[in-house]
Amino acid sequence: MKILFIGDVVGSPGREMVQQYLPKIKEKYRPHVTIVNGENAAAGKGITEKIYKQFLEWGAQVVTMGNHTWDKKEIFEFIDDAKYLIRPANFPANNPGKGLVFINVNGVEVAVINLQGRTFLPAIEDPFTMIDTLIQQAKKRTNIIFVDFHAEATSEKQALGWYVDGRASAVVGTHTHTQTADNRILPKGTAYITDVGMTGPYDGILGMQREAVLKRFLTNLPVRFEVDKDGRAQLNAFLVTIDDKAGRALDTKRVMINDDHPFLI
Repeated sequence: MKILFIGDVVGSPGREMVQQYLPKIKEKYRPHVTIVNGENAAAGKGITEKIYKQFLEWGAQVVTMGNHTWDKKEIFEFIDDAKYLIRPANFPANNPGKGLVFINVNGVEVAVINLQGRTFLPAIEDPFTMIDTLIQQAKKRTNIIFVDFHAEATSEKQALGWYVDGRASAVVGTHTHTQTADNRILPKGTAYITDVGMTGPYDGILGMQREAVLKRFLTNLPVRFEVDKDGRAQLNAFLVTIDDKAGRALDTKRVMINDDHPFLI
């Protein structure tokens, strides 16, 4: 089982990169399941129903979210009907939507879980306690369990990876928008990377226009951040190969596409 995960898609530049390169990536690597983090897909914050459906049309099977889940208010109108859109499972229990979805691939089920960290982010439910419950629930149906952990702190991401080693097939970090070079398979068989990176502007700062971010650092005044649409674009992804029966990771690969790392078939 090969699972491809595309890191945080930021605005229209990110969406265009998915539309352009996902077919090429699929042709080269032949993933069975493709997951996209879409929490920044609509103008850098949140997602719309149109964009969610576009991701599915372009080849994704699951769309995960994060701390910007509720930034586009129309999500309240469709999230409960969006079968393959998941938000962090440790949001308060009275929130709409869900944090776990099962995908069937030729008779083999894959569980996809979305969680959010608490360090430097809102104090929501404990992701460590929540992952215990979700893994127990998923194990009733499959050993293939993929986790998108949307968190700020490197230490919290690493801690969750070690905490579920041998119980989840993969733990990938999102949110910080910069791909890390620490992909590995932990001793008991869980694939791990601290951050998959982002898909969108390459010449901005974490996807936003440089000038606004620099002004914020130089003046400490309130600044409106907007997606950088004028520069080059990039796509960052992570590919995991998993043993179908045992649910253990067999191989990992970072994918980085930009002007400095061109995509070659």
